Amino acid sequence: MSTLSYPEIGATRLGPLPDGYHHLHHRTRVGRGGADFAAAGAAVTEWRMHRASGARIDASAARAEPGGDVRVSVALGPIRMTAPCRVIWTAYQEEGRTGFAYGTLAGHPERGEECFVVELADDGTVWFTVMAFSRPAAWYTRLAGPLVPPVQHWYARRLGRTLRRLVAAS
Repeated sequence: MSTLSYPEIGATRLGPLPDGYHHLHHRTRVGRGGADFAAAGAAVTEWRMHRASGARIDASAARAEPGGDVRVSVALGPIRMTAPCRVIWTAYQEEGRTGFAYGTLAGHPERGEECFVVELADDGTVWFTVMAFSRPAAWYTRLAGPLVPPVQHWYARRLGRTLRRLVAAS
């Protein structure tokens, strides 16, 4: 069993995000009301959002559960990168929040943690947030240097658009 490749385990849940990493924070409105909140939460925690965005998911469980392993594969043009992760924490409708975070395992091109959270605001708006901290772990992500953060932001925006589409279709 692989160990996590970074020491700040759980920082995406408790904050603040640790120094020495690139920080990502992207928030997208994906719906309105309890039904949209439930649909968005299920799509996130059951891996449907990731799959619908074009990622390949090989998970040890049908939905995100602490300790579960997941391999996320994403294609960037002709290049496919596979990223082994472990689910660190989950929130299932806790105080208007549903989501999870996974942390990187050995073999992941980055070191760090990323969370995917759906929130139901007091005004009924449903928000989706991607928050992460990461730094290069592989030679090719170190070499890519300043290109990695824009790719991460692009992917976070893609996940938000995908989730909005899934919620609208539910």
